[in-house]
Formats: sequence, C-alpha cells, structure tokens
Amino acid sequence: MDLSALYDKIFKYCFFKVKNAHLAEDITQETFLRFFTQHKYVSRGKPLAYLYTLARNLCIDHFRKKTTEPLSDGDTPAPSPYEAVETSVALQTALAALPEDMQEIILLRYANDLTLGEVAAFTGLSRFALHRKIKFALATLKTALKKEDFA
Repeated sequence: MDLSALYDKIFKYCFFKVKNAHLAEDITQETFLRFFTQHKYVSRGKPLAYLYTLARNLCIDHFRKKTTEPLSDGDTPAPSPYEAVETSVALQTALAALPEDMQEIILLRYANDLTLGEVAAFTGLSRFALHRKIKFALATLKTALKKEDFA
C-alpha cells in the first residue's frame, strides 16, 4: 500500500470539498489518523474506499460546525498548485451547478484519477449507472462552458 499516493488522492478530494488547502491538509491527516486507529479495518480489502468515506464524513462534520474564521492580516501565502487549478471561475461555476452527487463523482473520477470500479465501490452505484451519471455530468459541464465561450 503506497501511502503517499493515497495521501495525495485524499488531499485532493478534501481540497475540492472544503476549498482551503490548510483545512484540507488537517482533514486529510485526521482521515489517516482515524484509518490507522481502526485496527479492524486496516487488514481488510479496500482501504481507498474506506479512506474516501472517512474523508467525506470529516468534510461533512466540518460544514456542520459552521465556525467562522478570522480575517487574515494581509499576509497571504503564494497559491499552491491546487489553488491555481481552483481559480478557474467558469469551471467552478459550471461544477457548482451540478448536483452534489455528480460533483463528487466527477471529482473522484477525474481529479483523483480513480477507475470506474473504484468510484462505483465508493459510491455504491453500479458501473452502468455510474457511467450514465458521468456522461450526463460531462454533457452538462460542456453546455455550461459553451455558454461561457470556453468549449
């Protein structure tokens, strides 16, 4: 099990969910901490699906807290490569227009480079249903981006 590759995938997932690199790193670390404290699951079959489930639940817990963050004092760090990708306003808008389940499927499939089988295992959908949802989501994105003159 290559933990660095798994860490990167979980970090990307968390970052796209919370849209804050520092918070995504904290959630990713908490995800792995919980993963390794679950001795019963570590030796079982699909660790990546379990890691995604933990990360999703931790992201949901973060949004339930509804804490406010203080404004920064102007010392903003240089954007990371992940933040640079996120700055595409047209893509953000198009993705935000999708239902949340389709956003998650697109994120898992294309941002995290998971196979259809891995995404199907994580979401609980059949491969056929997953393929249809991806096709519909991509068509919706293409239409939205054409309206913005990006396609």
